[in-house]
Amino acid sequence: MTRSRKMLVVAICSCLPFAAASAEAQVAPRAKVVLEKAKRASGGAAWDGLQSSHTKGTIETSGLTGTAEAWEDLLKGRFADAYELGPAVGADGFDGATVWSQDSSKQVRREEGGEARLAAMNDAYRRVMGFWYPERWQARIEYSGTKKDGGRTFHVLTITPAGGRPYDLWVDAATWLFDRTVEKASIETRTTFFSDFRDVDGVRVPFHIRSTNGDEKYDQNISLDSVEFNGPVAKARYAIPAPPPPDFELAAGKTATTVPFELLNNHIYLNVKLDGQGPFHLLCDTGGANIVTPELAAKLGLKTQGTLQGRGVGEKSEDVGLTKIGTIEIGDATVKDQLFAVFPLASLAKVEGVACDGLVGYEIFKRFVVKVDYEQQQLTLTLPSAFTYSGSGVVVPFKFNNHIPQVDGAIDGIPGKMDIDTGSRASIDLFAPFVEKHDLKAHYAPQFEATTGYGVGGPARSLVTRAKVLKLGDVEVKNLVTELTIQKKGAFTDPYVAGNVGGGVLKRFNITFDYGKQQLIFERNANDAKPDTFDRSGMWINLGTDGFEVMDLVPGGPAAQAGLKVGDTIVEIDGKPATETSLPATRVRFKTEPAGTKVRLQVRSGDANHEEVLTLRDLV
Repeated sequence: MTRSRKMLVVAICSCLPFAAASAEAQVAPRAKVVLEKAKRASGGAAWDGLQSSHTKGTIETSGLTGTAEAWEDLLKGRFADAYELGPAVGADGFDGATVWSQDSSKQVRREEGGEARLAAMNDAYRRVMGFWYPERWQARIEYSGTKKDGGRTFHVLTITPAGGRPYDLWVDAATWLFDRTVEKASIETRTTFFSDFRDVDGVRVPFHIRSTNGDEKYDQNISLDSVEFNGPVAKARYAIPAPPPPDFELAAGKTATTVPFELLNNHIYLNVKLDGQGPFHLLCDTGGANIVTPELAAKLGLKTQGTLQGRGVGEKSEDVGLTKIGTIEIGDATVKDQLFAVFPLASLAKVEGVACDGLVGYEIFKRFVVKVDYEQQQLTLTLPSAFTYSGSGVVVPFKFNNHIPQVDGAIDGIPGKMDIDTGSRASIDLFAPFVEKHDLKAHYAPQFEATTGYGVGGPARSLVTRAKVLKLGDVEVKNLVTELTIQKKGAFTDPYVAGNVGGGVLKRFNITFDYGKQQLIFERNANDAKPDTFDRSGMWINLGTDGFEVMDLVPGGPAAQAGLKVGDTIVEIDGKPATETSLPATRVRFKTEPAGTKVRLQVRSGDANHEEVLTLRDLV
């Protein structure tokens, strides 16, 4: 399943050649010379008297245009950025201690998980110009040689700010002006170019900033309209904003509402009304953005704007539009005036075997205390002001990794940050950088590779093994099927996350998600007694027009030994047409029926049909 993350990431760049304090600065001699020449070329001593800046500009990206505004404390690194871009508005900032963000519905979040703080520290460092003023924010600065691009020569400095991560600063060898920064983020490398330098109060400022991940289609361009130095900026400007007025309610004065859900492929599906129409079949994802399919958007008469880049666990991306929906109704709960991504999910219906009209998650969880009762398959939304807990569950604190709850955990004693993701069918996926860092291939010696997920961007492949103990705070889960991802792109290549904990683990508990207090409450249920098994057929199947299509086989696995091949279609199972059997139910059967169970399959290969006998067995 797709790991839906924040669908819109807008880089609000400052007017300066980018934006804290700690250990003693270390500057290589050659790097120091380059920085001195760059400062002279950019205005020299005129920079010394600047204390604050306020910039305004226009922003354009992915077919959307809007405005951007930034306030900066050039001495301490505090900042606040705001943007309006089509139907999306938002802000982010740093008050000297807390990194924060504010979304289109004015919901505010402390950004503490994943890469957020490292990225913000780099941003703050560049804004105080720590490369020129190490007393403001110290760093290690190395000279990395020269590079040529487009017939020009550049000096490249590698800078690691205190509390941040390395990035490269390119300085034009002819003009000595800053040309670009290059920084490796969680799942992409982002390059920001500076051009159109103009004189403002004796210093040279780039009035055009272009940020790219290498795909020009999604470049972000900012053109500055005005730059003001040393104007008055209230301290409150940098502070985390106050919570907005409630944009949600429960009918008839209720304080809670409970609705049933379907658990299919370890995913939670809800019936949801949008703008009073429906109900529609939407997937519920703890960290997911609001999503509707293009088909549903058309049915609701919604206007879509932009073609932003959307990513999931696969290695491809999809174009994403934006729209607004007036009301979301789940049971007696209503949330108003929500930004939605318009995202193509046609391929997901084949993967899930059920229709999926879209997704809800974070925006619901952020407003209510949400209990997911996996045992009874019920979801309860409670007003935060009315919620109290008196049970015996285990409380686990979390931080936000963007929209996703992230807890301190460990896998077989190896500590790491674990994302909690109801949008994943797996028990646990360990991310590629974590696997490599701890040499987990050698540690676990997995015996086979397989397709272990399918979502936005296509299939996800992993080495499959079994771990002894997963810890999530003080919660322990034992003997889990564990997937060591081998993805080269996508969400599972994030070096700041150890793993992603999905429905295979979560369904063992009834879990209360309290986003306001940033805590999860785990209560074990009857599912905890069931063993965690991997698919005993040794194949990945998706829904086809007249059966189940074989998309992948484990070499030497049961399906391969039975004679099935990738591209085959299973048209009958034990004499019953596959079209009369649901894909989720078939997957459950292949996963839970005892090893040694024989299953008669009628298989179509090309134009010929043949019968094969599949003997289920444990692979891990």
